[in-house]
Amino acid sequence: MLAALALLVPLPSSFVERAYSSALFPHVQRWTTAASNTTAIVWLDVLVVVVLAGVLALASADVMRHGWRGAVLRSAVRLVTIAAVAYVAFLAMWGLNYQREPVRDRVPFDAARVTPDAAARLARDSVVRVNGLYREAHAAAWPAADAIDPTLVEGWRHAVGMLGGHAAFQPARPKRSLLDLYFRRAGVAGMTDPYFLETIVASDILPFERPHVVAHEWAHLAGFADEGEANFVGWLACLRGSDAHRYSGWLFLYSEVMSGLPRAEAQVIAAGLDEGPRADLRAIRDRQKRELSPRLSRAGWQVYDQYLKANRVDAGTASYAEVVQLILGTDIR
Repeated sequence: MLAALALLVPLPSSFVERAYSSALFPHVQRWTTAASNTTAIVWLDVLVVVVLAGVLALASADVMRHGWRGAVLRSAVRLVTIAAVAYVAFLAMWGLNYQREPVRDRVPFDAARVTPDAAARLARDSVVRVNGLYREAHAAAWPAADAIDPTLVEGWRHAVGMLGGHAAFQPARPKRSLLDLYFRRAGVAGMTDPYFLETIVASDILPFERPHVVAHEWAHLAGFADEGEANFVGWLACLRGSDAHRYSGWLFLYSEVMSGLPRAEAQVIAAGLDEGPRADLRAIRDRQKRELSPRLSRAGWQVYDQYLKANRVDAGTASYAEVVQLILGTDIR
């Protein structure tokens, strides 16, 4: 009953913002992520394995005691109960952030600034930025895949603070999940564990992609559940970091803004890219071509689209692209 009520009756966004996202959640996140950071193991993997093993063991015991009919009924009740508990725990640990006030309502945002001409200017700016940053970014040593980069942390804290978030959030060490093969085949770059508040990153992500992917997932940890907002926080965090971080942020934004331009205009702007950034973009495409399963990716993103809409993100997976509107509609840099 509690799970059904929580699913069907959302709380007022002002109450969630004040009582949960700004007051309770920062403390929950700090302590939970600090605990899960103590091991390289993904705690969510352990939870999934334990729950599946327990369900199968109890189902087998029910068959032995009550026969197949009795076992089916008992297993159905048990699965519904587990799902209800999982949903309530999801909301308590992180999921209520989906119901908080949007960033557009918390910072000065002017929708009139979001125009095709402004998007084209942003695309040309991103070309200039990646061209200028490429050499320095690649000359520096990229951080280890499982390291918490202190420079990126500082940029992330600054970005969160600019958007009215709680600056005391605990960054998570990037981890590799038992589901890594699925992530690579489905085209999932990263994930935030909503129970133990961990950051999971796919193993095939290239070094120059990783800073923005990690900063994006840390934005989720900071309570920015919306994908477009998390992309915005991740981009802002990269801008405040090293040359390598800035390059990662601008290379990400280049792809995002170019995807929304008319084809002919995008081709003209893309002609300004130097060979270095072109090679990195080719490497990303080659990785996706090598790893991606179109059928699995399509199915996975359809499920995720429904998940987002069920959590009141009306745009679904299209919310990823809203980062461009947030950049154009604000003066925050």
